[in-house]
Amino acid sequence: MRLKGLLLALFFSLSFWGISQEVQLSQLSRISVLTCSSGSDLYTTFGHSAIRVNDPSLGIDVVYNYGTFDFNPPEFYFEFAQGKLLYSLSRQNMDRFLNVYKYENRWVKEQILDITQQERQKLFQFLEVNNQPENRAYKYDFFYNNCASKIWDVLKEVYGEQLQLTKGYLKILYTFRELIHQHLETNSWSAFGIDLALGSVIDKKASPKEHMFLPIYVMQQLEGSQLGEKPFAYATKTLLQTLPIKKNNNFFLTPLFWLLILLAMVWIITFIDFKKNKRSRWLDFTLFFITGLAGCLIFYLWFLTDHTATAGNFNILWAFPLNLIPSLFLIRKTKAPKWLSRYLKILMGFLVLIIIFGLFKIQVFSPLLLPILLALGTRYFYLLLQFRNSRTF
Repeated sequence: MRLKGLLLALFFSLSFWGISQEVQLSQLSRISVLTCSSGSDLYTTFGHSAIRVNDPSLGIDVVYNYGTFDFNPPEFYFEFAQGKLLYSLSRQNMDRFLNVYKYENRWVKEQILDITQQERQKLFQFLEVNNQPENRAYKYDFFYNNCASKIWDVLKEVYGEQLQLTKGYLKILYTFRELIHQHLETNSWSAFGIDLALGSVIDKKASPKEHMFLPIYVMQQLEGSQLGEKPFAYATKTLLQTLPIKKNNNFFLTPLFWLLILLAMVWIITFIDFKKNKRSRWLDFTLFFITGLAGCLIFYLWFLTDHTATAGNFNILWAFPLNLIPSLFLIRKTKAPKWLSRYLKILMGFLVLIIIFGLFKIQVFSPLLLPILLALGTRYFYLLLQFRNSRTF
C-alpha cells in the first residue's frame, strides 16, 4: 500500500509539472489571493499580490506570481528607463514563498475564494496555460499592468461579467499620486524622486478598478466583490505577521535637510556677491547645468519612452533642458549675450507658472520643491540685476 501511495504521488507530481492542464482538482482544493505588505526596498514599497492553489489530496500547494522579472544589468536598467520592462508569471512552492516574506519581516494575508470545484478548475487551467513559456511574459506598467492589477484582470478573464465589484464599496476615491503617497513618507528620497519623475497625468482620480494597482486595494475590493449573487471571497486571514522594528529616522539624511542646505548656501553666496558686487561663476554654472540635465531627463521620460505616467510633467518648467546652453556662458567671465536677460525673465515666469499650476492642482508638486524654487528665484533675480548694471559678468 505504501509503494502504491508513493507511485500515485509520483504520478500526480509528473502530471502536474508536465501536463498540468489535465490535472483535475479535488473537492478539497482551495484557491486564494495572497496579499503581502511593503518591504524595505523601493520595488517592494507598495506590497505584492499573488494567487495560491492548494489541493492537499494531490500534494499541490503553489503560488502563481505575476511579479517576476529578470534582473540582468545593464539590460534591466535600459528596459526600465525605456518603459519596455517585461515581467512574467512564475510558479513556486508555497512554503518557499512564505519563507521569503518571513525573512523580510512582511505580513502575508489570504483570502480564500468562495467558488465551486468547477470554477476552481477553470481558474487553475487558465493559470497553467498562462504559465507556459510562450504566454507568461507581459509588458510591465506600474499603474495599469503589474502584479496586483493582474489579479483582477485574470479573475475577470476567467469569470467574465459574473464577477463584479460592489458599487460604492470604496467610500473615497483618490488620485494616482495620492495612492502612491499612502505608502511613502513625504520627506523621503523615494517620494521626492517619484514626484519629480511622474507627470500631471497621475493627478486625476483613479476609478475603483484603477485603485487595484496597489495590492492593499485588491484585498479590500475582493472583500466587496461578488460572483453572480454571492460574495466572491471569504474573510481575510493572516498567514504571517510582522515583528515590530525600531525605525531609524535621521533628519540629516533626508532630502529636506540637504535642500535647506542648498537654499542657505545660495542665499549666503548671493548676499556676499551683492556686497562685493561680483558673481560666483561656479555657482551659476552648477545651478544651470544640473537643472538642465534634470530637464533633459524629464524630457526623455515624457517624450521618448513608453512610460504612461511621466507625461505632462511640469517640473520641466524649473528643470529646463535649455539651461545647459547658458551654463556654458555663465562659467566664463565674458560679455553677456543680449538674449540672456530675456531668458532669465522667462525662467522667472516659469517659476510663477509652477506656483499657479500647483495652486490650481494642474499638477501636484512635491512640497520639498519649495527650497529649490526659492534658490533658483533668488539667483535668477540677482543675475538680472547684474545684467542691468553691467554687460560683463
